[in-house]
Amino acid sequence: MNVLGIESSCDETAAAVVSSPLQVRSSVVASQIAAHRVHGGVVPELAARSHLEALQPVLSTAVEESGLRWTDIDALAVTQGPGLSSSLLMGMGAARALSARLGVPLIPVHHMEGHLLSFFLSPEAPPPQAVCPLLVLLVTGGHTALIRMNAPGDYQVLGRSIDDAAGEALDKGARLLGLPYPGGPEIEKLAREGNGEAVPFPRGLPNSTSALERGGAYAFSFSGLKTALRYYVEGNPETSKADVAASYQTAVMGALSTRVDQALKQESGIRGVACVGGVAKNDYLRDTLLAVVRRHKAELHTVPLQYCTDNAAMIAAVPLLRSLESSTSVPAVSPNLQLNGLQLR
Repeated sequence: MNVLGIESSCDETAAAVVSSPLQVRSSVVASQIAAHRVHGGVVPELAARSHLEALQPVLSTAVEESGLRWTDIDALAVTQGPGLSSSLLMGMGAARALSARLGVPLIPVHHMEGHLLSFFLSPEAPPPQAVCPLLVLLVTGGHTALIRMNAPGDYQVLGRSIDDAAGEALDKGARLLGLPYPGGPEIEKLAREGNGEAVPFPRGLPNSTSALERGGAYAFSFSGLKTALRYYVEGNPETSKADVAASYQTAVMGALSTRVDQALKQESGIRGVACVGGVAKNDYLRDTLLAVVRRHKAELHTVPLQYCTDNAAMIAAVPLLRSLESSTSVPAVSPNLQLNGLQLR
Protein backbone atom coordinates (compact mmCIF):
# COMPACT_ATOMS: atom_id res chain seq x y z
CA MET A 1 0.00 0.00 0.00
CA ASN A 2 1.39 3.40 -1.04
CA VAL A 3 0.20 6.50 0.83
CA LEU A 4 0.83 10.05 -0.38
CA GLY A 5 0.96 12.43 2.57
CA ILE A 6 0.37 16.20 2.47
CA GLU A 7 1.29 18.60 5.28
CA SER A 8 0.52 22.34 5.28
CA SER A 9 -0.45 23.18 8.85
CA CYS A 10 1.87 26.15 9.28
CA ASP A 11 4.85 27.36 7.25
CA GLU A 12 6.16 24.14 5.69
CA THR A 13 4.74 22.77 2.43
CA ALA A 14 5.46 19.06 2.47
CA ALA A 15 4.61 15.89 0.59
CA ALA A 16 5.86 12.35 1.03
CA VAL A 17 5.21 8.83 -0.21
CA VAL A 18 5.31 6.06 2.39
CA SER A 19 4.73 2.39 1.57
CA SER A 20 3.62 -0.38 3.88
CA PRO A 21 4.69 -1.56 6.30
CA LEU A 22 6.63 1.71 6.80
CA GLN A 23 9.09 2.56 4.02
CA VAL A 24 9.66 6.25 3.31
CA ARG A 25 10.08 6.40 -0.44
CA SER A 26 10.30 10.19 -0.61
CA SER A 27 9.94 13.20 1.66
CA VAL A 28 9.97 16.73 0.24
CA VAL A 29 9.69 19.89 2.34
CA ALA A 30 9.56 23.47 1.03
CA SER A 31 10.45 25.75 3.93
CA GLN A 32 9.19 29.31 4.32
CA ILE A 33 11.59 30.32 7.10
CA ALA A 34 13.41 32.91 4.98
CA ALA A 35 10.14 34.59 3.97
CA HIS A 36 8.89 34.87 7.57
CA ARG A 37 12.21 35.73 9.24
CA VAL A 38 11.98 39.39 8.22
CA HIS A 39 8.65 39.59 10.11
CA GLY A 40 9.97 37.86 13.24
CA GLY A 41 7.36 35.09 13.01
CA VAL A 42 4.84 33.36 10.77
CA VAL A 43 2.45 35.63 8.86
CA PRO A 44 -0.69 33.55 8.05
CA GLU A 45 -1.55 35.32 4.78
CA LEU A 46 2.02 34.96 3.51
CA ALA A 47 2.11 31.31 4.55
CA ALA A 48 -1.10 30.47 2.68
CA ARG A 49 0.11 32.19 -0.48
CA SER A 50 3.41 30.33 -0.30
CA HIS A 51 1.59 27.00 0.09
CA LEU A 52 -0.45 27.75 -3.01
CA GLU A 53 2.72 28.34 -5.02
CA ALA A 54 4.66 25.37 -3.63
CA LEU A 55 2.09 22.55 -3.47
CA GLN A 56 2.15 21.49 -7.12
CA PRO A 57 5.95 21.25 -7.50
CA VAL A 58 6.35 19.65 -4.06
CA LEU A 59 3.73 16.98 -4.83
CA SER A 60 5.19 16.25 -8.26
CA THR A 61 8.69 15.95 -6.83
CA ALA A 62 7.56 13.62 -4.04
CA VAL A 63 5.90 11.20 -6.46
CA GLU A 64 8.81 11.39 -8.91
CA GLU A 65 11.43 10.74 -6.21
CA SER A 66 9.41 7.82 -4.84
CA GLY A 67 9.97 5.90 -8.07
CA LEU A 68 6.23 5.31 -8.38
CA ARG A 69 3.60 6.57 -10.78
CA TRP A 70 0.52 8.54 -9.80
CA THR A 71 -1.55 5.44 -10.53
CA ASP A 72 0.42 3.53 -7.88
CA ILE A 73 -0.91 5.76 -5.10
CA ASP A 74 -3.48 3.84 -3.01
CA ALA A 75 -4.54 6.54 -0.53
CA LEU A 76 -4.00 10.17 0.41
CA ALA A 77 -3.34 11.33 3.98
CA VAL A 78 -3.62 15.04 4.72
CA THR A 79 -3.26 17.19 7.82
CA GLN A 80 -6.69 18.44 8.85
CA GLY A 81 -5.57 20.26 12.01
CA PRO A 82 -4.55 21.82 14.24
CA GLY A 83 -2.78 24.68 12.52
CA LEU A 84 -3.35 27.92 10.64
CA SER A 85 -6.77 27.64 9.02
CA SER A 86 -5.71 29.36 5.79
CA SER A 87 -2.67 27.08 5.45
CA LEU A 88 -4.66 23.96 6.22
CA LEU A 89 -7.19 24.88 3.53
CA MET A 90 -4.45 24.91 0.90
CA GLY A 91 -3.34 21.37 1.69
CA MET A 92 -6.86 20.04 2.11
CA GLY A 93 -7.96 21.55 -1.19
CA ALA A 94 -5.08 19.90 -3.03
CA ALA A 95 -5.76 16.58 -1.30
CA ARG A 96 -9.46 16.61 -2.19
CA ALA A 97 -8.71 17.36 -5.81
CA LEU A 98 -6.12 14.59 -6.03
CA SER A 99 -8.38 12.13 -4.24
CA ALA A 100 -11.13 12.75 -6.80
CA ARG A 101 -8.71 12.68 -9.73
CA LEU A 102 -6.98 9.44 -8.67
CA GLY A 103 -10.10 7.77 -7.27
CA VAL A 104 -8.42 6.88 -3.95
CA PRO A 105 -9.51 7.35 -0.30
CA LEU A 106 -8.73 10.61 1.48
CA ILE A 107 -7.71 10.20 5.13
CA PRO A 108 -7.72 13.27 7.42
CA VAL A 109 -4.93 13.13 10.00
CA HIS A 110 -4.43 15.00 13.25
CA HIS A 111 -1.11 16.83 13.06
CA MET A 112 -0.17 15.89 16.62
CA GLU A 113 -0.72 12.18 15.97
CA GLY A 114 1.72 12.51 13.09
CA HIS A 115 4.32 13.80 15.54
CA LEU A 116 3.41 11.13 18.11
CA LEU A 117 4.18 8.34 15.66
CA SER A 118 7.11 10.02 13.90
CA PHE A 119 9.85 8.13 15.75
CA PHE A 120 8.67 4.94 14.03
CA LEU A 121 10.03 6.45 10.80
CA SER A 122 13.56 5.62 11.95
CA PRO A 123 14.89 2.51 10.16
CA GLU A 124 16.06 1.27 13.58
CA ALA A 125 12.70 1.76 15.28
CA PRO A 126 11.16 -1.42 16.72
CA PRO A 127 7.54 -2.29 15.87
CA PRO A 128 4.83 -0.74 18.07
CA GLN A 129 4.03 -3.97 19.87
CA ALA A 130 7.67 -4.20 21.01
CA VAL A 131 7.78 -0.79 22.70
CA CYS A 132 4.27 0.01 23.89
CA PRO A 133 3.09 1.11 26.42
CA LEU A 134 5.35 4.08 25.77
CA LEU A 135 5.71 7.50 27.36
CA VAL A 136 5.84 10.17 24.64
CA LEU A 137 7.03 13.72 25.29
CA LEU A 138 5.54 15.87 22.54
CA VAL A 139 7.23 19.28 22.23
CA THR A 140 6.42 21.55 19.29
CA GLY A 141 6.02 25.26 18.69
CA GLY A 142 2.34 25.11 19.59
CA HIS A 143 1.92 22.09 21.87
CA THR A 144 3.63 20.49 24.85
CA ALA A 145 2.22 17.28 26.30
CA LEU A 146 3.20 14.07 28.03
CA ILE A 147 1.25 11.18 26.53
CA ARG A 148 0.94 7.48 27.25
CA MET A 149 0.81 5.50 23.99
CA ASN A 150 -0.65 2.04 24.47
CA ALA A 151 -0.69 1.43 20.71
CA PRO A 152 -1.01 3.57 17.57
CA GLY A 153 -4.42 5.19 17.94
CA ASP A 154 -4.68 4.44 21.67
CA TYR A 155 -3.43 7.43 23.67
CA GLN A 156 -3.89 8.97 27.10
CA VAL A 157 -2.78 12.52 27.83
CA LEU A 158 -1.04 12.55 31.21
CA GLY A 159 -0.16 16.24 31.18
CA ARG A 160 -0.01 19.26 28.91
CA SER A 161 0.89 22.94 29.04
CA ILE A 162 -1.80 25.17 30.47
CA ASP A 163 -0.47 28.20 28.56
CA ASP A 164 2.57 28.56 26.27
CA ALA A 165 4.18 25.56 24.62
CA ALA A 166 7.89 24.90 25.14
CA GLY A 167 8.70 25.78 21.53
CA GLU A 168 6.70 28.98 21.78
CA ALA A 169 8.55 29.90 24.97
CA LEU A 170 11.88 29.40 23.23
CA ASP A 171 10.87 31.49 20.22
CA LYS A 172 9.53 34.33 22.39
CA GLY A 173 12.54 34.12 24.67
CA ALA A 174 14.84 34.47 21.68
CA ARG A 175 12.97 37.59 20.62
CA LEU A 176 13.49 39.10 24.09
CA LEU A 177 17.20 38.36 23.71
CA GLY A 178 17.32 40.00 20.29
CA LEU A 179 17.90 36.73 18.43
CA PRO A 180 16.48 36.06 14.94
CA TYR A 181 13.53 33.82 14.06
CA PRO A 182 13.14 30.86 14.49
CA GLY A 183 14.33 31.34 18.05
CA GLY A 184 14.72 27.81 19.38
CA PRO A 185 17.81 26.89 17.34
CA GLU A 186 19.30 30.34 18.01
CA ILE A 187 18.95 29.94 21.78
CA GLU A 188 20.51 26.48 21.59
CA LYS A 189 23.44 27.84 19.57
CA LEU A 190 24.09 30.74 21.94
CA ALA A 191 23.57 28.57 25.03
CA ARG A 192 26.58 26.41 24.09
CA GLU A 193 28.76 29.40 25.00
CA GLY A 194 27.11 30.10 28.36
CA ASN A 195 26.59 28.78 31.88
CA GLY A 196 23.22 27.14 32.31
CA GLU A 197 23.29 27.67 36.08
CA ALA A 198 24.08 31.40 35.96
CA VAL A 199 20.50 32.60 36.36
CA PRO A 200 18.00 30.68 38.57
CA PHE A 201 14.95 30.95 36.32
CA PRO A 202 11.75 29.28 37.62
CA ARG A 203 10.69 25.89 36.29
CA GLY A 204 7.33 25.57 34.57
CA LEU A 205 5.91 22.94 36.92
CA PRO A 206 2.52 24.12 38.23
CA ASN A 207 1.01 22.18 41.12
CA SER A 208 -2.11 24.14 42.06
CA THR A 209 -5.45 22.36 41.96
CA SER A 210 -6.74 24.51 39.08
CA ALA A 211 -3.57 23.93 37.03
CA LEU A 212 -3.70 20.17 37.52
CA GLU A 213 -7.39 20.13 36.59
CA ARG A 214 -6.60 21.97 33.35
CA GLY A 215 -3.32 20.32 32.43
CA GLY A 216 -3.38 16.91 34.07
CA ALA A 217 -1.17 15.38 36.73
CA TYR A 218 1.99 16.35 34.83
CA ALA A 219 1.01 19.86 33.76
CA PHE A 220 3.46 22.37 32.29
CA SER A 221 3.41 26.18 32.33
CA PHE A 222 5.90 28.41 30.50
CA SER A 223 4.27 31.84 30.47
CA GLY A 224 5.72 32.76 33.88
CA LEU A 225 9.19 31.74 32.77
CA LYS A 226 8.92 33.98 29.75
CA THR A 227 7.89 36.89 31.98
CA ALA A 228 10.81 36.18 34.32
CA LEU A 229 13.18 36.36 31.37
CA ARG A 230 11.77 39.71 30.27
CA TYR A 231 12.21 41.26 33.71
CA TYR A 232 15.69 39.80 34.10
CA VAL A 233 16.87 41.10 30.73
CA GLU A 234 15.49 44.57 31.53
CA GLY A 235 17.04 44.67 34.98
CA ASN A 236 20.41 43.01 34.31
CA PRO A 237 21.80 44.28 31.01
CA GLU A 238 25.36 43.52 32.15
CA THR A 239 24.81 39.74 32.35
CA SER A 240 26.32 37.72 29.52
CA LYS A 241 23.64 37.03 26.91
CA ALA A 242 25.06 33.53 26.48
CA ASP A 243 24.62 32.84 30.21
CA VAL A 244 21.02 34.10 30.06
CA ALA A 245 20.26 31.95 27.01
CA ALA A 246 21.84 28.88 28.59
CA SER A 247 19.96 29.40 31.87
CA TYR A 248 16.68 29.93 30.05
CA GLN A 249 17.19 26.76 28.00
CA THR A 250 18.04 24.86 31.19
CA ALA A 251 14.77 26.00 32.76
CA VAL A 252 12.63 24.98 29.77
CA MET A 253 14.29 21.59 29.29
CA GLY A 254 14.47 21.02 33.03
CA ALA A 255 10.70 21.24 33.31
CA LEU A 256 10.28 18.74 30.48
CA SER A 257 12.77 16.22 31.86
CA THR A 258 11.41 16.55 35.41
CA ARG A 259 7.90 15.60 34.30
CA VAL A 260 9.29 12.61 32.38
CA ASP A 261 11.20 11.54 35.50
CA GLN A 262 8.07 11.85 37.64
CA ALA A 263 5.95 9.89 35.18
CA LEU A 264 8.50 7.08 34.96
CA LYS A 265 8.36 6.79 38.76
CA GLN A 266 4.58 6.77 39.01
CA GLU A 267 3.10 5.30 35.81
CA SER A 268 2.94 1.50 35.61
CA GLY A 269 3.95 -0.64 32.68
CA ILE A 270 5.94 1.99 30.76
CA ARG A 271 8.57 0.30 28.59
CA GLY A 272 10.38 3.35 27.22
CA VAL A 273 10.29 7.04 26.38
CA ALA A 274 10.05 8.81 23.03
CA CYS A 275 10.62 12.52 22.40
CA VAL A 276 8.93 13.99 19.32
CA GLY A 277 8.29 17.38 17.72
CA GLY A 278 10.46 20.25 16.57
CA VAL A 279 11.99 20.89 20.00
CA ALA A 280 13.16 17.25 20.02
CA LYS A 281 16.00 18.36 17.73
CA ASN A 282 17.57 20.16 20.70
CA ASP A 283 20.76 18.33 21.74
CA TYR A 284 20.57 19.55 25.33
CA LEU A 285 17.06 18.11 25.69
CA ARG A 286 18.11 14.80 24.16
CA ASP A 287 21.09 14.51 26.50
CA THR A 288 19.01 15.45 29.56
CA LEU A 289 16.28 12.94 28.73
CA LEU A 290 18.85 10.23 28.05
CA ALA A 291 20.28 10.69 31.54
CA VAL A 292 16.79 10.51 33.08
CA VAL A 293 15.75 7.43 31.12
CA ARG A 294 18.97 5.60 31.90
CA ARG A 295 18.41 6.11 35.63
CA HIS A 296 15.15 4.23 35.22
CA LYS A 297 16.83 1.54 33.08
CA ALA A 298 14.46 2.34 30.22
CA GLU A 299 15.13 3.11 26.55
CA LEU A 300 14.93 6.50 24.83
CA HIS A 301 13.52 6.55 21.30
CA THR A 302 14.39 9.63 19.25
CA VAL A 303 13.13 10.88 15.92
CA PRO A 304 15.45 11.23 12.91
CA LEU A 305 16.23 14.95 12.71
CA GLN A 306 14.51 15.42 9.34
CA TYR A 307 11.24 14.15 10.83
CA CYS A 308 11.24 16.24 14.04
CA THR A 309 9.90 19.38 12.39
CA ASP A 310 6.76 19.42 10.23
CA ASN A 311 6.88 16.92 7.38
CA ALA A 312 4.49 14.79 5.36
CA ALA A 313 6.14 11.41 5.98
CA MET A 314 4.76 11.39 9.52
CA ILE A 315 1.28 12.22 8.16
CA ALA A 316 1.39 9.38 5.63
CA ALA A 317 2.66 7.01 8.33
CA VAL A 318 -0.39 7.45 10.58
CA PRO A 319 -2.88 5.32 8.59
CA LEU A 320 -0.20 2.70 7.92
CA LEU A 321 0.67 2.35 11.60
CA ARG A 322 -2.99 2.34 12.58
CA SER A 323 -3.63 -0.42 10.05
CA LEU A 324 -1.30 -2.63 12.09
CA GLU A 325 -3.86 -2.36 14.91
CA SER A 326 -6.95 -2.59 12.68
CA SER A 327 -8.61 -5.19 10.52
CA THR A 328 -9.10 -2.67 7.72
CA SER A 329 -6.44 -1.73 5.18
CA VAL A 330 -7.27 2.00 5.23
CA PRO A 331 -8.55 2.89 8.72
CA ALA A 332 -10.41 6.12 9.28
CA VAL A 333 -8.46 8.62 11.37
CA SER A 334 -10.26 11.06 13.65
CA PRO A 335 -9.10 14.65 13.10
CA ASN A 336 -10.23 15.61 16.61
CA LEU A 337 -8.08 13.05 18.45
CA GLN A 338 -10.01 13.23 21.72
CA LEU A 339 -7.51 11.87 24.21
CA ASN A 340 -8.82 11.04 27.66
CA GLY A 341 -10.89 14.23 27.76
CA LEU A 342 -7.92 16.46 26.86
CA GLN A 343 -8.24 17.51 23.25
CA LEU A 344 -5.07 18.62 21.50
CA ARG A 345 -6.15 21.35 19.14
